[in-house]
Amino acid sequence: MPKIHQQNNNPFFTIYRMNPTFDSIQLSQEKPAGDLSKKLQSVQPAVKEELESTIKSFKKYADGNRTIPFDFQPGDKVWPVSKNLKTTRLTKKLSEKWLGPFEILMNIGSHVYHLKLPQQWKSVHPVFHVSLSEPVEKSTIPNQHKLPLPVSVREKEEWEVAQVLDSNLKRGKLWYLLEWKCISEDQE
Repeated sequence: MPKIHQQNNNPFFTIYRMNPTFDSIQLSQEKPAGDLSKKLQSVQPAVKEELESTIKSFKKYADGNRTIPFDFQPGDKVWPVSKNLKTTRLTKKLSEKWLGPFEILMNIGSHVYHLKLPQQWKSVHPVFHVSLSEPVEKSTIPNQHKLPLPVSVREKEEWEVAQVLDSNLKRGKLWYLLEWKCISEDQE
C-alpha cells in the first residue's frame, strides 16, 4: 500500500514528504507537554500576523486589475453594450456601441441585473452583467436627447408619423416633409 494512504501520515508529510521541524521552538525531553503547548500558543499570534500581512500584500496586487462595479438600483437606466448583440447594420464597425437606455427592473446579484427591454427585442435575454453596461448620465447640454429606438417590423425600421407637413414632386418622385411623434423640431 502506498505511503500516502497509511493512517500514520499527517497532512504535512503527505504534501512535503517530510515531517515538520520546530527549529524556532527548542524542544527538550525534560519539559512537560504543557510547556510545549504554551510555547505553541505564544507563537500563534506572530504566525497569524505574518499570514495577514501576506494576504494583504497578495490582495494589493490581485486587486490592481479589478474594477469596482457600478451600484445599480431598480429604476436606474443603463446603456448595455452592443458587443454580443446582432444588429441590422451591415458591419459591426458602423453599429452603435451602446444601446438603449433601458430601465433596470431588479438586481439578481451584486454583478447581474434584469432589464426592461422593448417588445421587438424578445429574442435577447434581458439579464446583463455589470461589465456590459454603462450608467446613464444626465446631459449637461440642454435639449440634447438621443433619438428613440425605431420599431422593427419585418427587419425594417419604422418611426411613428404625427402629420404630413408638405409634399412636392422632384425629378419624378414625390417627396414628403413629415413631423415625427417622439422627435422635437430641431432634430428633424
